[in-house]
Amino acid sequence: MTKNAEVVRVLKEMALLLQVQGADPFKAQAYQRGVRSITSLGEDIAAIAARDELTDIPGIGKGLAEVIKDYLDDGQVEKLNELRTRVPIQVMELDAIPGVGPRTMKLVYDKLGVTDLESLERAADEGLLEDLPGLGKKTQEQILRGIAVAKSGMGRTLLADGLLDAEAIVTKLRKLEDVKRIDITGSSRRRRETIGDIDILVDAEVSGTIMETFVGIEGVADVLAHGDTKSSIRLQSNLQVDLRVVTSDSYGAGLQYFTGSVDHNVKLRALAQKKNLRLNEYGLFKGEKKIAGDDEEGIYKTLGMDWIPPELREDQGEIEAAQEGTLPKLIEMKDIRGDLHSHTDQSDGKNTIEEMLDAAQKKGYEYYCVSDHTQSLTIANGMDEARLLKRIDEIDDLNSSGRWKMKILKGAEVDILKNGELDIKDEVLAQLDIVTVSIHSRMKDSKEMMTERVCEALRNRYAHILGHPTGRLLLKRPEFEIDLQQVFEMAVENNVIMELNAHPQRLDLNPGNLRIAKRLGLKVAINTDAHWTDELDHMRFGVYQARRGWIERDDVINTMSLKSMLKAIKK
Repeated sequence: MTKNAEVVRVLKEMALLLQVQGADPFKAQAYQRGVRSITSLGEDIAAIAARDELTDIPGIGKGLAEVIKDYLDDGQVEKLNELRTRVPIQVMELDAIPGVGPRTMKLVYDKLGVTDLESLERAADEGLLEDLPGLGKKTQEQILRGIAVAKSGMGRTLLADGLLDAEAIVTKLRKLEDVKRIDITGSSRRRRETIGDIDILVDAEVSGTIMETFVGIEGVADVLAHGDTKSSIRLQSNLQVDLRVVTSDSYGAGLQYFTGSVDHNVKLRALAQKKNLRLNEYGLFKGEKKIAGDDEEGIYKTLGMDWIPPELREDQGEIEAAQEGTLPKLIEMKDIRGDLHSHTDQSDGKNTIEEMLDAAQKKGYEYYCVSDHTQSLTIANGMDEARLLKRIDEIDDLNSSGRWKMKILKGAEVDILKNGELDIKDEVLAQLDIVTVSIHSRMKDSKEMMTERVCEALRNRYAHILGHPTGRLLLKRPEFEIDLQQVFEMAVENNVIMELNAHPQRLDLNPGNLRIAKRLGLKVAINTDAHWTDELDHMRFGVYQARRGWIERDDVINTMSLKSMLKAIKK
């Protein structure tokens, strides 16, 4: 497992402790920026440190680099220990509670001696918070609900789950006469893998009916705020939704501002200042005169750059590319011509092959690959050689039936064994159109063992795609330890495609990995790994993730025609 998550936790704790102590805000902001930069990395930070290249990471200066090196060297950071001694508050534990920030942490510590979740819950149960300045009874109730959320581990939500709620709310509000424009903003619009809350922006002159409809929408567990320009609710899923209403002349500026990210916005505002302009959520100003703000395009154009797709707004070079006119032409859903990884009830899927094919044909695909698990994955009823050969004959018959216009491709998701061999004989693999090789076992192997194991599998002449390359499950299981740089180089050498697994809980590879793969010239296959018909709809989440990784249509093999795609994977 990489050290990235551990380093992020250290820097985040230091930022929180500095804020609680009331230290120079710029110090805390530096640590927060370091957290955001490392979170977006596509490489193990320990490997970067070993090359002495930490300060090459955006947002990592010499001071943060020293902190990171200290932690990587011996698992301790002297500065962090000093901060903990000065303020004995479990800031990371309290930070997991929605609505509890550094200011509240300091207040309840100074007044009540609260240091952790348990003592905060006890104080709230006893009604001690409502008498504190700036809190009150309603805030006390909100904190108790937030504690329940933190205990249930629901502080973050998968993008797919959050978008379902957000899109349902937007659909409802869009029907209102007073709504001119409406958009989901924040991390959801940037298509982050997980989100903390949902932000929605509305263009309207009159907001009363909009706000009343919003706070009364189905599924609301609690109304946190109800105003003329901003309201907040908590859904029964524990997800918080914030709604803001602005007028038309500020809608573009609001959309840009509330979409973020923080780092992207900070750099954009700095660029505006260099031009003697002022940028905020209300518009772009020259003196007191508003010169842009009704649409996003005008904001970026006036600042001397192309409009930047929301998925790229993470201060990872997108502003410079927009200034130079070199932004990538990102892949779109309409570019996808097929799905190369899916399952049926012959392994661990829920639908028959015919049902999966019917659902795929409704997508308008040119081709579709059926790739059930193989024999080593007994828990998934994996196929042995005999069953796989029977499936090959079955697909030949299905292709000949004329029932489906698309080409049905013969495939399998083949297990990579502990020594790197595949669990199906080569003479059977040779009869398949698409062979996806994947890790499903021994995920705690050492980095060296896992890397060599995967590289050995990629040397097989029949391996076409490496499935879900890091094995992660968002909010459940971290990536296994593997040297992806070495794996990518082996894939280039053996013409193996990298899968971008579109399942919302995988989204594997991450954006940093994708940018490295693109730089090395590797092709990507965006696949749903669907186990039932509804999961074919997950393709859009794979496309969102690809866009975050700067991926273009020509980087993806399943945007190609059938003939070109089969030629591209040929050994």
